[in-house]
Amino acid sequence: MSNVDIFVGEIIGTAILILFGAGVCAAVTLRFSKARASGWIVITFGWGFGVLAGAYTAAPLSGGHINPAVTFGLAVDTGVWNKVWVYVLGQMVGAILGAILAYLLYFAQFRANVRQTGTTDGTVDEPVPTLGIFSTIPEIRNPVANLMTEVLATIALVLPILALVGDNRVVQGVGIGPIPGEGAGIYGSGISILLVALLVVGIGLSLGGPTGYAINPARDLGPRIVHQFLPIPNKGTSDWGYAWVPVVGPLAGGVLAALIYNAAF
Repeated sequence: MSNVDIFVGEIIGTAILILFGAGVCAAVTLRFSKARASGWIVITFGWGFGVLAGAYTAAPLSGGHINPAVTFGLAVDTGVWNKVWVYVLGQMVGAILGAILAYLLYFAQFRANVRQTGTTDGTVDEPVPTLGIFSTIPEIRNPVANLMTEVLATIALVLPILALVGDNRVVQGVGIGPIPGEGAGIYGSGISILLVALLVVGIGLSLGGPTGYAINPARDLGPRIVHQFLPIPNKGTSDWGYAWVPVVGPLAGGVLAALIYNAAF
């Protein structure tokens, strides 16, 4: 497993994840979308299917981590760190690319979100906020509570993944990625990837209410960077004061999940 394979696999897989995830948020949020106001359950399943498509696509190349919290958890569990930087770099590039693609896919809806000066296009109502399409926003802004939510939700993701992948998590001591001959990478089978996708849906339904469940630093930070620079009319703030929570919380949760796994199993 070369660094190029890991890098390309994580870019493609994470881009697919964010395309699906930001796409479903845009579909539910923006005016002039056929899925507008279809609700939280639609969002959770959209993100779950994004994990399914992204991880399955990336698995033969990189193992399909598509999440720095998963990568860090596997590294802490195995003690293998030499490939971590490649994974995280690929995940960040992929998250940025996926957010850009989601914006392009809903370009007309973003432009129609608010009427432009001197035109008759778009709504005359207040523009719909757009940051939540790309990144998480807490319902109640309390840094301690928000951080705890992200830590616990990420433990609920990474601990079952570690139990699921078992011995597939190491490649002969040289990295954390696909097992030779196993098309589903660290997960061992497509069924396992489906189970992880359903796990993400469950986390969204049960634990996602307080913060919007980042549980993935790249998933939040990459699209937030894109939101900062996109030419979205009246897009509002990118809320950088909160941006550390969905990065630190999931990374801490991934590490704690690995420590728990090593202590208990």
